[in-house]
Amino acid sequence: MKSLRIVFMGTPDFSVPSLKAIHAAGFTIQAVYTQPDKQRGRGKKVSSSPVKECAEKLGIPVFQPQSLKNPDVIAALADLQPDVIVVIAYGKILPKAILDIPRYGCLNVHGSLLPAYRGAAPIQYAIKDGVRTSGVTIMMLDEGMDTGKVLKKSEIVLDAKETTGTLFDKLSVIGAETLIPVLKDLPAYEAAAQSQDESKATYTAKITKEMTQIDFSQPAVVIERLIRTLDPHPGAYVLHEGHRLKIWAADVVPGTEAEPGTIIEVTKTSITVQTGRDALCIREVQPESRKRMATAQFLQGCHLTAGTML
Repeated sequence: MKSLRIVFMGTPDFSVPSLKAIHAAGFTIQAVYTQPDKQRGRGKKVSSSPVKECAEKLGIPVFQPQSLKNPDVIAALADLQPDVIVVIAYGKILPKAILDIPRYGCLNVHGSLLPAYRGAAPIQYAIKDGVRTSGVTIMMLDEGMDTGKVLKKSEIVLDAKETTGTLFDKLSVIGAETLIPVLKDLPAYEAAAQSQDESKATYTAKITKEMTQIDFSQPAVVIERLIRTLDPHPGAYVLHEGHRLKIWAADVVPGTEAEPGTIIEVTKTSITVQTGRDALCIREVQPESRKRMATAQFLQGCHLTAGTML
């Protein structure tokens, strides 16, 4: 159905492969909706979303409304007469007035195998919980939180050292690959759409600052997953001499009877810390106001000894 009139809504890097794939497949993209430009960094430089930058390169009109509840915004979108709206990590909830506009409704590419991991952070929580598989779901949007009917899923096996960043990149590409066949035969997919099993639904909340400080009383396996969950942003940290030391890579190793948080071994390339169960061998760190570095490089300028508490 390349004659489909599509409006695309998305904001971060995760959305870009799907936008490119829709364009490359020859569909008519009438407009792209994305979050307003924001001031970032110390210089307060105004920057556009990755989706806006991509759309402008492709020559697609871009709209950045502050609110989708504005009657004028709704009317302008209705005037486009889209057959379908594709929504991928847009960052705004679509009101019913917009959900009802397209002939074929609104599609969403969600970064989990629904009904598992509904909500704001499905990719992060897949890493945090140590699941073996994840994937993407193409679903119909309704007024609930990721509760719509499922059109298609694609599943992958996670690597042992998968991070939020690596899984984010993989699922963004898989999402695009899964979406295009659905758009090409949309009426058939919608006719066969399956309702989600509410008894299997799980939910995710946003990642908060309170989650980023490492608690060494937790088992090493839990901490190691947290480190990968918060990579590349915002990073998990410990306090060392009053300053934050972010931990970017670590391995679970056998521990001792030492108190959790105690450094039990320092080599030229690693720092091993006792946890609530087992120990954590730290391989990559980032001192405050400096770049990420191997622990070996960090130890060249920082003298740590066994028995020190973190």
